[in-house]
Amino acid sequence: MPIEFTSPSQDYPLRRFDTPSNDYFAEVQTIGSQDKESESNDHVHTISSASETSEYTSVFDDPNLDSNQTSEFDDDSPYPEVRSAVANTDDPSIPVMTLRTWVLGLAWAVIIPGVNQFLFFRYPSVPIVGIVAQLISYPLGRLWAAYMPRKRIFGISLNPGPFSIKEHVLITIMAAVGSQSAYATDIVAVQRVYYNQRYSFAYQWFLVVSTQLIGFSAGGISRRFLVVPPSMIWPSTLVSCALFNTLHSQQYAGYGRLGGMSRERFFLYAFAASYVWFQALSYFSWVTWIWPDNAVIAQLFGYIHGMGMSVVTFDWSQIAYIGSPLATPWWAAANILFGFVVFYWILTPILYFTNTWNALYMPIQSRQVFDNTMQPYNVTRILTPEVTLDMEAFKLYSPLFMSTCFAVSYGLSFATITATLVHTFLHFRKQIIQQSRRSLRESPDVHARLMNSYPQVPDWWYLVLLGVMFVLGVVSIELWHTQMPVWAFVIALLIAFTYVIPCGMIQAITNQQVGLNVITELIIGYALPGRPIATMLFKTYGYITMSQALTFTADLKLGHYMKIPPRTMFWCQIISTVIAGTTQLLVQSWMFDHIPDMCSSLRARVPKCSQRHLSYGALLDRKCYFPLAVYTTLLYFFVAGAVSPFISWLLMKRWPNSFLRYVNFPVIFNGTGLIPPATALNFVPWALVGFIFQFVIRRRYFAWWAKYNYVLSAALDSGLAMSVITIFFTLQYPQGGRIGLNTIQKWWGNQVFQTNYDGRGIPVRQLAMGETFG
Repeated sequence: MPIEFTSPSQDYPLRRFDTPSNDYFAEVQTIGSQDKESESNDHVHTISSASETSEYTSVFDDPNLDSNQTSEFDDDSPYPEVRSAVANTDDPSIPVMTLRTWVLGLAWAVIIPGVNQFLFFRYPSVPIVGIVAQLISYPLGRLWAAYMPRKRIFGISLNPGPFSIKEHVLITIMAAVGSQSAYATDIVAVQRVYYNQRYSFAYQWFLVVSTQLIGFSAGGISRRFLVVPPSMIWPSTLVSCALFNTLHSQQYAGYGRLGGMSRERFFLYAFAASYVWFQALSYFSWVTWIWPDNAVIAQLFGYIHGMGMSVVTFDWSQIAYIGSPLATPWWAAANILFGFVVFYWILTPILYFTNTWNALYMPIQSRQVFDNTMQPYNVTRILTPEVTLDMEAFKLYSPLFMSTCFAVSYGLSFATITATLVHTFLHFRKQIIQQSRRSLRESPDVHARLMNSYPQVPDWWYLVLLGVMFVLGVVSIELWHTQMPVWAFVIALLIAFTYVIPCGMIQAITNQQVGLNVITELIIGYALPGRPIATMLFKTYGYITMSQALTFTADLKLGHYMKIPPRTMFWCQIISTVIAGTTQLLVQSWMFDHIPDMCSSLRARVPKCSQRHLSYGALLDRKCYFPLAVYTTLLYFFVAGAVSPFISWLLMKRWPNSFLRYVNFPVIFNGTGLIPPATALNFVPWALVGFIFQFVIRRRYFAWWAKYNYVLSAALDSGLAMSVITIFFTLQYPQGGRIGLNTIQKWWGNQVFQTNYDGRGIPVRQLAMGETFG
């Protein structure tokens, strides 16, 4: 029987423009009263007086907060997004850490990271994401419950009974926590292939494990700021919660009692439609079809190397490329769309067509860096035998040139770094101070009170883990030649720790993660110029530590919502991460040892090595950005980022009830961080879908939105993931991707976007043979 809590009336005075009508609240209030009357009191949990009197009031102007709070909602979240996806009850007797959990969870922790690491080096590649494990684990768990004998071996039950939702959640977290290729494995591959540094497995293991688990410890320490407060809703986790509750047929008052199709049947239909429809008309660049050999049209309307102004796509993978629009609050999506239009549809074309930074000699959008002959930059020409920058060779070869979009994206990254700190100080400082003084057992909402049934993880557990991983990091950079001193390692960690809470708060509220990749590259390039290995390591410890911290924190919030015991989460996350990282290294080592010429682009079926670290490892030093450099003006974005939040904050104080309270400059600057390679094809349809579901439907048909919105997002994502895997292993992987080579692959619709000026990356200005620019 679920446990239900009630608490005294609380006051939530803030108002928002997209709140549903009062009729809906009246309906749900009636439903809640009926549910309480029909609920048995056999398992009602008594709470301490401290918990009974605890109140949560948002201490910052929270645009996600529900305005129509009444006492009937005191035993649920003040956020309708959370109410619609998360149950406000818990049953501590549900089995969690069972043999079934460990077997399935650890099996996924080996299979998914191993397969993903193998596919990571191959082009085309397809990642197996956590939602695949979430879907497949459900029937596996049900089969285990149905056919495994109910016996005990050494006191451990082989079959604890029906497959529980908490087991399912824990298995999915263990599968997803280390599923993607660890960033540090790139360093190992680049060292081996390009710098001929073949270090022992101990070095590789120390490097990978330390980069992964330092972030975990940082996320655990900051959980009082990023997990416990109700305002930290983490929108992406709500999609997972909705899918778990749908698969396990959980019933709760939060999504109302709208009649019609059940959520389970709705999920099945939407999943099937997404699976069948995948990749339909992905690149519908109709303008470039009309003028295929026009370079100006290609820059403005192309989808591959252009600005994508012919914004039409019917492919969910393109629409959700930057995240599900059904999970991102509309006010945050509006900020992102505003930033995209201003910086990429207005500023970027102006810079390009005025030939700023010699832009006309390159495509307007490309992730490549170029030399002065319009060719991809050959970094091996400027390296010494000691793998450092050879300045004489650099002067004889060429400066570094970037496409206009790439340069603007660097500037926006600079602005994001300062805007995030200033915005956090102006808007979140009171909440940070309040949470730092509050015990983890103080319960600001119903979900925190429910979690008080379980022992918390002491902070010293995370601190010990941090200390151990710090030692492993120092050993890896000191015992092997990495060009990185310990003081640089410490600075990288300080950068990551400084930004965990500010970036985490922004992500928890807006569903957008701020990246530190550019600022870490800039700092180490200035401090240790011309040391590519040190650059890669500094970026990994400075950027990936923060990113991993937020990934683990999102999992902690998922466990918080689904009422997973915190100490169980702690051990499962650590063990799964270590196993996943070890598996990835073993797979990568086997590939290098057993696949001849693995990084040769001449073998059709042979994997190809990533080069994302290579160019910047040697080139990102002070000469790229500082005086006499081509892109010096980008440094002014630091100033713009620091000033902008002050302006909006002062204006909001003058007009507190205006739209200005929704202006968020870190989101405006950072929301377009995936450009390039993302284009308008990914942003405009994404914003349109978000407007329809998160604004129009949410306001006018709130009961439908509460019941189906997050289920629809989960179904579309699930159908996409399964369809990608099906297509890859049936059409792309067999025969080296040569299936239909002379038939369907030659169809005009599959080639038109690749053969025109946009697909070929033809710039506006061309060079004659032997000419250079710049």
